[in-house]
Amino acid sequence: MDRKIRVLVAKPGLDGHDRGAKVVAAAMRDAGFEVIYTGLRQTP
Repeated sequence: MDRKIRVLVAKPGLDGHDRGAKVVAAAMRDAGFEVIYTGLRQTP
């Protein structure tokens, strides 16, 4: 059984710019990765 590599993409910080994270997530998804995108302002 062939499993996809799972990747977590988060956007830490206070600004509202998430285009870069969305582009990276889409490119990885297109390349066959399983992508989990948590959204904006994910600061620990």
